[in-house]
Amino acid sequence: MAVFTPVSLDEARRFLAGYDLGEVVELTAIAEGVENTNYRLETQDGASRMRFVLTLFEARTDEASLPFCLGLTAHLAGRGFPCPTPIEDRSGGWLGRLNGRAAAVIEWKTGAWLRRPSEADQAAAGAVLARLHQTASGFAGRRENPVGPAMWRRLADRCAAGASGEDRVLLDQVEAALARLDNPFADDLPTGAIHADYFPDNILFENGTVSAVIDFYFGCTGPLVYDLAIALSAWGFDAEGRPMPDALAAFQRGYEAVRPLSEAERAALPRLGEAAALRFTVTRLHDRIFHDPSKLVTPKDPAVFLRRMDHWRAVETV
Repeated sequence: MAVFTPVSLDEARRFLAGYDLGEVVELTAIAEGVENTNYRLETQDGASRMRFVLTLFEARTDEASLPFCLGLTAHLAGRGFPCPTPIEDRSGGWLGRLNGRAAAVIEWKTGAWLRRPSEADQAAAGAVLARLHQTASGFAGRRENPVGPAMWRRLADRCAAGASGEDRVLLDQVEAALARLDNPFADDLPTGAIHADYFPDNILFENGTVSAVIDFYFGCTGPLVYDLAIALSAWGFDAEGRPMPDALAAFQRGYEAVRPLSEAERAALPRLGEAAALRFTVTRLHDRIFHDPSKLVTPKDPAVFLRRMDHWRAVETV
């Protein structure tokens, strides 16, 4: 359960006093998620009962990045893209403070993420990612990738102080990948606002279609094809990190039906796929080595993304 900062009903009511959302009648912790604290918030305004998400941004979230992340979702939602709209308070702002944390109220979106997406679901998710890139093209905000090569290096250096046994073996492989990839973003590729965390649990489906893309807090400015590489690494492999060729093909087919890749992007995709796999290997390894049991979050296995690196290297050499 990922609730790092407790919030009582009375505390939520005091916070919501700055919004025109009616009276808070229910507050329920949302167990999923590993970065921030989320509550399902229900309010009553006359005869209308409304539902929202109350998010408290924890220490790992850079508060300075939140105007970009919330601004991107507002830009997308305002143009018909399926993502939650941040709710403005009476002053017109999106952010306040609650129990020592930056906090925001976000539109509730219905739907559920798919544990076993079909090829049609894969293609639909790919098409929506391409729509995201197209719809975000006019967004003026910019944010440096918070989990780019410089951060990989810092996390690996920190891991060196605590790694032993299996983790030390994984770290040695991470170091080899860091040396091999150097800066995988050196090519001149189409860039723009990207989601950068387009995993199945951030894509909600309802009645066979994508109802919402959520959790834009790793969003940044970067190569669009890197976002595709992250998504393929998330959607196209099984729980052990083995490639699923039909899923990979379906997702990319859906994406390119909306936004075809350039030849340069196509050539860069395997290297950026390896970069995406390296990112999640080193972040998961770091989180496992420095796991705090009091946070009630189970560390994820870094080895399954290391196996994805093997796939992308093999594709690159074909």
